[in-house]
Amino acid sequence: MSGSAPQPALPDGVPLDETERRALLARLRADVASARFTVGEVEELLGPVASAALHREQSVPALRATEAAADGAEALTTLLRTFVLGAVTTVGELDGALPTLGSGGAQALGLVTTAGADRGDLARAVVDLRPYAAVDAHGTTDTWLASDLGELATGGALRPDHVLGVGGASVTLAGATIRAPRRRTLDLGTGCGVQALHASRHSDAVVATDVSRRALHFAATNLELAGVGDRVALREGSMLEPVVGERFDLVVSNPPFVITPRRDDVPLYEYRDGGRSGDDLVRDLVTGLGDVLAPGGVAQLLGNWEHRRGEAWDERVGSWLDASGLDGWVVEREVLDPAEYAETWLRDGGTTADRDPAAWARGYEAWLDDLASRDVEAVGFGLLVLRRPVDGVVTMRRLERHTGQVRQPLGTHLGRVLTAHDLLRTLDDDALAGLRLTVAADVTEERHLRPGASDPTLVLLRQGDGLGRTVQAGTALAGLVGACDGELTVGQLVGGIAALLDVRADELAAEVLPQVRDLVRDGLLLAPHA
Repeated sequence: MSGSAPQPALPDGVPLDETERRALLARLRADVASARFTVGEVEELLGPVASAALHREQSVPALRATEAAADGAEALTTLLRTFVLGAVTTVGELDGALPTLGSGGAQALGLVTTAGADRGDLARAVVDLRPYAAVDAHGTTDTWLASDLGELATGGALRPDHVLGVGGASVTLAGATIRAPRRRTLDLGTGCGVQALHASRHSDAVVATDVSRRALHFAATNLELAGVGDRVALREGSMLEPVVGERFDLVVSNPPFVITPRRDDVPLYEYRDGGRSGDDLVRDLVTGLGDVLAPGGVAQLLGNWEHRRGEAWDERVGSWLDASGLDGWVVEREVLDPAEYAETWLRDGGTTADRDPAAWARGYEAWLDDLASRDVEAVGFGLLVLRRPVDGVVTMRRLERHTGQVRQPLGTHLGRVLTAHDLLRTLDDDALAGLRLTVAADVTEERHLRPGASDPTLVLLRQGDGLGRTVQAGTALAGLVGACDGELTVGQLVGGIAALLDVRADELAAEVLPQVRDLVRDGLLLAPHA
């Protein structure tokens, strides 16, 4: 967004010049902070039952919990009921909750609409405004985020240009992003600005793009509320068009990756539909991101991809990596069959079988027909990590499925894996045998023994951090890992274990060194300076 002409802070606000906009947003920030409108205070006010229900998009327990404001929590209660739960309030209550901004300022920003200026006149929020708290690999962040009202508040289907607030995908990507210091970062498809907000904390400069001008208004407001508006440049445009010819050290993207039927009778939502057939949008991003990545630059994005009959998903997505010229690591986190996929995105848009049976059936049929037309048997969802090699030589091509729990923030772990990969590619087996390794602090050992037996029948190494991998270890590998305290080299440990087992050291090394390499690569064993 550029230009000096007055523009509204939020889509339904009045045109404001930059000075007016910033002054009103500063008042809003002061008021919500004074009201203790934070994630922690909201959860304490609601209690565990109502808080859990609200996370499931059920408002009744929260409305009941806020029917009577506790002493000293009147402002917090009003803000929560008005901007999160969609309840009607009065001008007087709103003025009390926003004493600096006032109901007039809230209207000017585009936060509310009122029936008049008297204290008893009714007021209703026209946007969702709520506290946001998150932990990523850089630390904690606490702020407030505005977005369009969701189905919880409106009770109806979403508008086509709906601007989404913080969803599960946004939180996943924010936690998974590697938070190393960056000179320039690109947030592609910024929406309400969540990823740009996170990136501004460890980047010298951030560019955030979106095809939706409505989304850019929300993003500008949210970045200003977080105090980082001057550090993020907002640009309107599709995909990589706004940054042609530029280079970035980090690209993050939660793109509109949902596979949507291209039919006139199926609603399209800008925040999730990129206007392309099937999984073409994710493919085009993977193959095109190399054009904007600086040497050594990393791109992290979420996406869907199709599992087509007769073609393994990793072959399909792997062909995209091959065409990209980038290092690539893809982790598939979830797989849905066509029916599950259709149900997920019908509900996401506010269409339900009980509210509108005809629309539900029509949309369901459209999704099934669309996926069947390409022989799609399932749809995968996951995280992609891409990197432009400094020397132009691609050395990483990993595609794996991991549907278990992960420990956030995942970005720290992913960064360590990339570092370990770079170290290992420089080490032959002799150099690997010369390392003094230590066991990562999150790794535990699990032994299975038959009653009365002295030797285990199964030894498992479990990773508590990152992707939470479990590795089955034989006697030699388990003994080696157990002795990795940084004192002896891997080669010395292999020699000692070979003597104990009465086997040749070179034969044992040939067996365990590839396994040790994998454990270092995945972070269960740590190398010095890795």
